Amino acid sequence: MNAELALYIGRRALEVAMIVSAPVLIVALVVGFGTALLQAVSSIRDMTLGMVLKIVAVAVTCLLAGGWMMEVSAGFTVEIFNHIRALGH
Repeated sequence: MNAELALYIGRRALEVAMIVSAPVLIVALVVGFGTALLQAVSSIRDMTLGMVLKIVAVAVTCLLAGGWMMEVSAGFTVEIFNHIRALGH
């Protein structure tokens, strides 16, 4: 029972981590690809352009999706504490 619970919690932790990080990673990937494509087409060789655009895009994504990310993380935390409480009884 405890080994199954530990495996479940570990698997669920990885799932939540992937779900929560997905919006930020996808936005960074898309912006980085778009910036690289723009720089290749226009022959702009400024290294900071891509980084600044990615930082701004990730910041905006965190502002827009931050509430949802906290809600998912808090739900997972409550779920873990409920499992811990169930083990105590």
